[in-house]
Amino acid sequence: MTTTLAPHTVLQTRTVERLVAGQATSDGAGVKLTRVLTQDLQQRLDPFLMLDAFGSDQPDDYIAGFPDHPHRGFETITYMIAGRMLHKDSAGHEGLLENGGVQWMTAGKGVIHSEIPQQEEGVMEGFQLWLNLPKRDKMKTPWYRDFKNADLPKFVTVDGVAVTVIAGESQGQGGAVTRDITQPNYLDLHLPAGSRFEQKLPAGHNALVYVYRGEVSIADKVVPLQRMAILANEAQADGVVISASVDAKLLLISGQPLKEPIVQYGPFVMNSQDEIYQALSDFRDGRLGESA
Repeated sequence: MTTTLAPHTVLQTRTVERLVAGQATSDGAGVKLTRVLTQDLQQRLDPFLMLDAFGSDQPDDYIAGFPDHPHRGFETITYMIAGRMLHKDSAGHEGLLENGGVQWMTAGKGVIHSEIPQQEEGVMEGFQLWLNLPKRDKMKTPWYRDFKNADLPKFVTVDGVAVTVIAGESQGQGGAVTRDITQPNYLDLHLPAGSRFEQKLPAGHNALVYVYRGEVSIADKVVPLQRMAILANEAQADGVVISASVDAKLLLISGQPLKEPIVQYGPFVMNSQDEIYQALSDFRDGRLGESA
């Protein structure tokens, strides 16, 4: 981990457009989770399709995991805060996701994969973000990579904020992954009490903050624990300033909207109903995960 001088570079911060409380649900084989970014917010937070937060020290909440299931048309980014999850897919990829690690999977034209906990007790906590693919890339060859925590770019600001750059860029530090079209920025920020953090954001990019420890303030608006703040797209704002009066941890996520039709049916996200029907047909006939 390196230390960087962090000049105050944001001239005007974005404000909080609205606060969102996630919806309790379950997925896979009964894994309990909170769906923070729901389907009705996909257009507003384009290119992001979904954000799930999961966390429990009760094995019955997570032990069955996510057995074989298909995906097509988007990318999944799984960030594990605590616990161990084994990934296997139809493209021949396999990896163990552990504390502080990230699994980035491009489903593209289609994969069938499983995510199974490798523990019988203790805490399992993390996040899964779905990032849309542009129309031109929805049928591309699947791609996968595991990042150990030690492999993720990190720095500490002069204010003591610990920053992990999962994707994009922050204060001159490039992230583990970049994408030319959607330009995702995905930061995990740990703010000690009394600190602040500034991040430049292009005016046209959609952005959100999700607080998973403590609470923070943005433009004098408190963002409490387990709330997502959708940041307003204000032409005059050149970034966001986040302040913490108590120790806090949060995700700051932003990206360039695709402004393309979004048609989702479960694990398939395409641009038209006909493409969804084709995905269903391919899955039913065993073609979706072949020679991926």
